[in-house]
Amino acid sequence: MSDIFSSPFFGIALSILTFWIGVKLQKRLKSVLCNPLLIAILLTSVVLLAFDIPYESYNEGGAVINMFLTPATACLAVSIYTKIQILKKNCIPIVVGCTVGSLASMGSVWLLCQLFGLDEAMTASLIPKSITTPIAMEVCQSHGGIVPVTVIAVIFTGILGSILAPFLIRLFRVDNPVTAGLAIGACSHAVGTSRALELGETEGAMSGLAIGVCGIITVLVSMILL
Repeated sequence: MSDIFSSPFFGIALSILTFWIGVKLQKRLKSVLCNPLLIAILLTSVVLLAFDIPYESYNEGGAVINMFLTPATACLAVSIYTKIQILKKNCIPIVVGCTVGSLASMGSVWLLCQLFGLDEAMTASLIPKSITTPIAMEVCQSHGGIVPVTVIAVIFTGILGSILAPFLIRLFRVDNPVTAGLAIGACSHAVGTSRALELGETEGAMSGLAIGVCGIITVLVSMILL
C-alpha cells in the first residue's frame, strides 16, 4: 500500500478526482461557496490525514501538476490577443489600474506585517499573495520567504476573490467589463480569472492581462519593500 501512495500517479489521480468532485458539486448546488479548488483542497487533506499519508508522498504527483502552472498561465495570452484592440484603446487606464491594485495589495500586507510584528521571512511570504503562483513562489524564494506559506496565501486569496468577485461587482455597480476583469485579475490572479471567464470573454481577457502586469509590478516593488 505504501508503494501506491509513494507513486506519482497517486498524487495526480487524487488531485484530479477531488477537483472533479468539486466541479460536480458546484454544478449541482450552484453556489459560489462550492469552489472546486477549495473542495479539492479539503478532500485531499481529509484523505491524507485519514490514511496517514505523508505530504512528501502525495507531492510526488503534485509536483508533476505544478509543472503545468506556468504554461497554463501563459495560455491566457490567447484570450488577451483576441481583445488586442481593447488593450490598445485602454492602455493607460490598464497600466494605472494594475499599478494601483498591486500597490494596494502589497502595501496593506506590509503594513499589517509591521503592525503584528511578523519577521522578514513571513513578510516576504505574504507580500506576493495577489499574483499567480509561479511568480509568487519566485518572489518569495528570492527574498528568503517560506514557499508553502506563500502558496497557501495565494490559493486563499484566489478562492476568496473568485467567490466575492460577482457580489462586489454587483454591489459597486461595475458595468464596464474591462474594469471588472482588471479588478478580478489584480486581486485574485489565475483562480479569479477562471471566474472572470465565466462572466464574459472580455472580463477573462482583461483579468489574464492583469495577472502579467501585476506580476511585473510586484516583482519590482518587492525589491523596495523587502
